[in-house]
Amino acid sequence: MRAASLAGMSASRFSSDVYARRLAAAAAATAEAGLAGLVITPGYDLRYLAGSAAQTFERLTALVVPASGQPTMVVPRLELAALKESAVVELGLPVQDWVDGDNPYEVVAAALGGQARVAVTDSMPALHLLPLAQRLGAVPVLATDVLRSLRMIKDPAEIDALRKAGAAIDRVHARVPEFLVPGRTEADVADDIAKAIVAEGHSGVAFIIVGSGPHGADPHHECSDRVLQAGDIVVVDIGGPYDPGYNSDCTRTYSLGEPTAEIAQQYAVLQRAQAAAVASVRPGVTAEQVDAAARDVLAEAGLADYFVHRTGHGIGLSVHEEPYIVAGNDLPLAEGMAFSVEPGIYFPGRWGARIEDIVIVTADGVEAVNNGPHGLTVVPV
Repeated sequence: MRAASLAGMSASRFSSDVYARRLAAAAAATAEAGLAGLVITPGYDLRYLAGSAAQTFERLTALVVPASGQPTMVVPRLELAALKESAVVELGLPVQDWVDGDNPYEVVAAALGGQARVAVTDSMPALHLLPLAQRLGAVPVLATDVLRSLRMIKDPAEIDALRKAGAAIDRVHARVPEFLVPGRTEADVADDIAKAIVAEGHSGVAFIIVGSGPHGADPHHECSDRVLQAGDIVVVDIGGPYDPGYNSDCTRTYSLGEPTAEIAQQYAVLQRAQAAAVASVRPGVTAEQVDAAARDVLAEAGLADYFVHRTGHGIGLSVHEEPYIVAGNDLPLAEGMAFSVEPGIYFPGRWGARIEDIVIVTADGVEAVNNGPHGLTVVPV
């Protein structure tokens, strides 16, 4: 449920052919949008287009993608070595390096052929956006509209990566009951989960939520020094980047000892709601219809007011990206979209529960990449 940082992400990537296709598609989408080019600074868009996990510094690094012509990488000379970990060299893209005292925005403008109508990635810091706009004589638009449809539709390599990430986090959840021992703190459990995430093949940890007892009613609780107690309901929401940087994200809920009859009944409703939402996924159904499929089941049981967030979010290189599965989003689903389905119920001061799978829209339905048990897992105490 939480978003991840690019910091520390694996430098692994796909073959250069994958990035060549993406760059060509981005240039075509740029031309269709009536733009002269894209300027992509470090972030998920650069990771997507060039396999580069470069970071943003006060010196400008940017991939310039003109609507026609060859892309150019603009990079400080002292950062040239980092290009070896991207697809830039394999693709044979021109590299314009610069040193302190040069004006990198002039270099970018030249790579754009002097055209001013360009789009920039939404992660470009103001430190670079403002001088670039001044040099171009126009404020760039966001590249989000150009790249959205490309990143939303996962190609076969991305889908395979998400499957592997999902299987890995399922293996972690299978180990969680051994960590949930009364007398331990949420932080103790989170430490064990972090080690397990890496042990099961992830390159790092994006987030860990261990919400026990009343903390389970806070959807974005992380972990604390609260001591686990018999009778607690515990929400465990975990994920991280898996080679080559595509994320897992899965939530399961645990009961330390047998739950009360009321909790068991309400959790059963949540399980039906999550299953109904997953079953509704297919091409042509809108994002808001999937949200409604979960919300309607909860509403019938009088639990609608306890579901306080959207049903899901897209996932890929970023833990949170489009499409968003939320009321008001009439975007039709299409084959290759990947997103979470994660309804929850939250009773402030008492307990909460959430069930989350990552799913992929197929040609005629849906594939879940998480396949662990969805029921309330009872941990003997």
